[in-house]
Amino acid sequence: MLIFNILDTNEFRISERTGNEPHEEHELLKNMMQVRDDLTVKNAQECLHDLLYYRDEVRARFEHGGISLRQRAVAEQLFWTILSEIGGLVPNRRYVPEELAGLADALTDIYYANFSVFQSLPDAWAIDQLFPIMPIHRLGERPTRQAILSDITCDCDGKIDRFIDLHDVKGSLPLHPLKAGEDYVLGAFLVGAYQETLGDLHNLLGDTHVVTVRCNGDGEVEFSREIEGDSVADVLAYVEYDPKLMADMMRLKAERAVRSGVITPRDRREILEVYQNGLRGYTYYEL
Repeated sequence: MLIFNILDTNEFRISERTGNEPHEEHELLKNMMQVRDDLTVKNAQECLHDLLYYRDEVRARFEHGGISLRQRAVAEQLFWTILSEIGGLVPNRRYVPEELAGLADALTDIYYANFSVFQSLPDAWAIDQLFPIMPIHRLGERPTRQAILSDITCDCDGKIDRFIDLHDVKGSLPLHPLKAGEDYVLGAFLVGAYQETLGDLHNLLGDTHVVTVRCNGDGEVEFSREIEGDSVADVLAYVEYDPKLMADMMRLKAERAVRSGVITPRDRREILEVYQNGLRGYTYYEL
């Protein structure tokens, strides 16, 4: 299994209407408001079509100067608000068209996970392999958010947005909202022996820490073997940088800065200590 913590979230939330939207200033905004007023379970699909049409018209008019920036902002907020309301009606329908069934995936949170898909779960990206993923914490608490996972690489493909469901593949994972000051850890299971081996140094994120866990005859858990993951210096050496030379260059620059009066000797000591700790540190976020 792969164990990783969640660093932060980008939650999908709809702001309450303030009552001062300038919808009367443009016919398209009035039309969007009318879609909201007319929305019912029976006409949800028709309202979705109208909403998409008006949203696209607003964007086109904005590009040609026919709509102000404030009106564009109001239109976007209205769009997501109404889309959320349409999505809330979907479970009440006996028959759910495909375009309505996919709304839930567009209204999900993003949970930023402290790992690299390309390094530790490359098959999830390369061949769309599905791995069971679930929270390790708060198992006695019902999850209330729907989310996809984004890793800490700068690659737009560094995400997991396909998850195992009871009957099919779903586009989001039920998770708990983060609590301030508390860790929230997820596990990806059945990764086998090869995911980390198949991984590369995408974005210079190296091997993770590895722990071998066993249960003894009394049912107690033992950590029988621990292997530290790659340090920053290790990964830099893999791509033909010399960490020792880099540290020496930083030391020379700091000494010149002291001689020129830019920093103090104490600053120099602290800077070099931080730099050395950074080289010795893990390639993932350490809390």
